[in-house]
Amino acid sequence: MGSTPPMKSMKPGIMRPMRVLGVETSCDETGVAVYDTEAGLLAHVLHSQVDLHARYGGVVPEIASRDHLRRLLPLVREALEAAGIERADAVAYTAGPGLVGALMVGGGLANGLALAWGCPVVPVHHMEGHLLAPLLEPDPPEPPFLALLVSGGHTLLVGVDGLGRYRRLGTTLDDAVGEAFDKAAKMLGLGYPGGPALAALAREGDERAIDLPRPMLNRPGLDFSFSGLKTALMLEVRRAEAAGRLDEERANIAAAFQRAAIDTLVGRTLKAAREERASRIVVAGGVGANALLRAELAASFDGRVYYPRPEFCTDNGAMIALAGALRLEDAGPPGPILARARWPLEALAPPGALGVAA
Repeated sequence: MGSTPPMKSMKPGIMRPMRVLGVETSCDETGVAVYDTEAGLLAHVLHSQVDLHARYGGVVPEIASRDHLRRLLPLVREALEAAGIERADAVAYTAGPGLVGALMVGGGLANGLALAWGCPVVPVHHMEGHLLAPLLEPDPPEPPFLALLVSGGHTLLVGVDGLGRYRRLGTTLDDAVGEAFDKAAKMLGLGYPGGPALAALAREGDERAIDLPRPMLNRPGLDFSFSGLKTALMLEVRRAEAAGRLDEERANIAAAFQRAAIDTLVGRTLKAAREERASRIVVAGGVGANALLRAELAASFDGRVYYPRPEFCTDNGAMIALAGALRLEDAGPPGPILARARWPLEALAPPGALGVAA
């Protein structure tokens, strides 16, 4: 399972190999992994709560927290066994942004393990984990690069000059793109989670059959908006329902929505790349697995586009273990749990400066 260790410009500032246990509980995935600063990723395990939340049409925070409590310790044992170790040299956990109750579960376990093992603990920013996930691949990107972070909770364009040196270039003014996909899927009667279901249905439709808007695409700046596109979709669904044609048109509507959303992401990203003179783009987060997004960026960007493998696009412990390994200079003794519902990525500092908790 080993992967390429981080490139020289992002290696942790330590003198001996360290094995870091990573714990991810920001939302509805429970992820645990072990990362070795010399050998790379040793093990990662993941439990998804999709089936628990599907009946409610979205994540229920209390249910998520309780399931993390049930799953974490068995997953830690499984990851340690897979890595061939009995304990880690440091424990990293997602400290935010995310659901506070779920974050507290992961942070509590991480601090408890660190106390029992006599090792330091590292709070990790969830979106920094996503941003660094492509470093788990054999040919990782070197900074500087442009990052497009797209998930159910975030849509961000970030200029990355180095570890902890982030400039927010654009963000969403309303829904994140993953949230917009889920809401669009719900309007089309596709259930939860909606994003993958909508993308699958879109493959059966004609994206040119319906004209939907590309919000903000021709406006100044690099921010996104998906509320107008969502409203336009709702009107199309109502029109088709009134005509008794929704079953016939559902795939076309899904295809048109996906095309409009991806056109918006790609258009803004290419504009940012021109302004930043970027030759490398990193795409991470759950929506980064979308096949149309990948195809359009590959066809329209002259430089190199980097992605984590699909299993590391969604929330996972491997990206947290890696981020913790890169931030070992910020590690400290077990103590108060850091859990932040909101946490701007650009508030971070390089390791050893102000620390991840700044």
